[in-house]
Amino acid sequence: MENGRSNNALKPMDSEQLREYGHRMVDFVADYYKTIETFPVLSQVQPGYLHNLLPESAPDHPETVEQVLDDVKAKILPGVTHWQSPSFFAYFPINGSIAGFLGEMLSAGLNTMSFSWVASPAATELEIVVVDWVAKLLNLPEQFLSKGNGGGVIQGSACEAILVVMIAARDKVLRSVGKKALEKLVVYSSDQTHSSLQKACQLAGIHLENCRVLKTDSSTNYALRPESLQEAVSKDLEAGLIPFFLCGTVGTTSSTAVDPLAALGKIAKSNEMWFHIDAAYAGSACICPEYRQYIHGVETADSFDMNAHKWLLTNFECSLLWVKDQSALTEALSTNPEYLKNKASQANLVVDYKDWQIPLGRRFRSLKLWMVLRLYGAENLKSYIRNHIKLAKIFEQLVSKDPNFEVVTPRIFSLVCFRIAAVDNDEKKCNNLNRSLLDAVNSSGKLLFSHTILSEKFVLRFAIGAPLTEEKHVKEAWKVIQEEASFLLSK
Repeated sequence: MENGRSNNALKPMDSEQLREYGHRMVDFVADYYKTIETFPVLSQVQPGYLHNLLPESAPDHPETVEQVLDDVKAKILPGVTHWQSPSFFAYFPINGSIAGFLGEMLSAGLNTMSFSWVASPAATELEIVVVDWVAKLLNLPEQFLSKGNGGGVIQGSACEAILVVMIAARDKVLRSVGKKALEKLVVYSSDQTHSSLQKACQLAGIHLENCRVLKTDSSTNYALRPESLQEAVSKDLEAGLIPFFLCGTVGTTSSTAVDPLAALGKIAKSNEMWFHIDAAYAGSACICPEYRQYIHGVETADSFDMNAHKWLLTNFECSLLWVKDQSALTEALSTNPEYLKNKASQANLVVDYKDWQIPLGRRFRSLKLWMVLRLYGAENLKSYIRNHIKLAKIFEQLVSKDPNFEVVTPRIFSLVCFRIAAVDNDEKKCNNLNRSLLDAVNSSGKLLFSHTILSEKFVLRFAIGAPLTEEKHVKEAWKVIQEEASFLLSK
């Protein structure tokens, strides 16, 4: 001991210490998964709980790994909502897997900063390869592959993806009509489009009064009607505005609605609009031939995005964006400071992914996707997705058999939208009842699911997609929901 400090204190990097503590950390995570069902799915803590448990300032001297892990158990885990629990049915899933974990571990170990090809050639080239692999699994048009003018890139999220393509589309049109026309640019989407589109508009400088949010209803299962789009576009053209961006969705957040891509793409093309497809959740399912139909019309799009971290066993974050014209991105997002110049980039021999995204820095994300694709293989990934859809069918059937409940929208993938049915058309009472049911079930800690609003109805969302979920978890969840509903209905 010297000045109260151990000679065995953790070093910045030491191979043997890394081996020792790495084993301990893997054991800790493995034990977490082994016991994950013992935790309440939804954290039961109150806001600000952690401030009372941790010191006001960082320690002056090193503590042990054991002390830190003890605090993780006692203080951190109680404040964690367990997204990997087999009884997690809220929002949409974020998938973790052994292969994804190993890829994350390797990426953290190599710890590269892969903003340009020269900064880490393997990081750039592996990304090109694996994103092409997934494009081929989805049977995307060749224009989206790297061998031509298009290509793919791994973003942090679908929100980042929609922002970069909107900026690309904005700059492309402004180069043609002049920068002063910014106030005339119009964006189109449905009222079911993810809220990230609005944020992208704000960040890209699009006037919010020029964001056309087109109404959907149950007659199309909440998909965007091409007639609504055409009417809005024609009206804006007559007013001297410039339609420039359309976002279609495959698998909306509220109900997994699928927009009619081919028809929307035809309208976009005839009006020279950039057509982006957000398939963040449901895109993964489209590697299965029987679900590929839901991205029919993708050939009309300028860009397409899906999140491998949602439903393709790739740990967060890993959002795949493809564009037909990579120059649209690079012309809008490129910077070329002297301190980053190099021969390969200057000669246009390589891809520099810093020019395909908002930040400069980027992680070696492709490693985990590469490991997932290699260690599981395409056929196992398809089976994995099909199993979740099968479980959703089982849940849908359980709901349909109970006269107290109703399925609100047709199930397409692994999300079931349902509710306690209204009695005597009293929608206000029905909404309150379903809100109470959601709160009661979630506060039990036995499972977690979420809600949305469709046509002013409070609708319950049951999304199946956690890697550990089995049929028994689905049936146990339904039993809890039924019991809580029976109690509420008996009042």
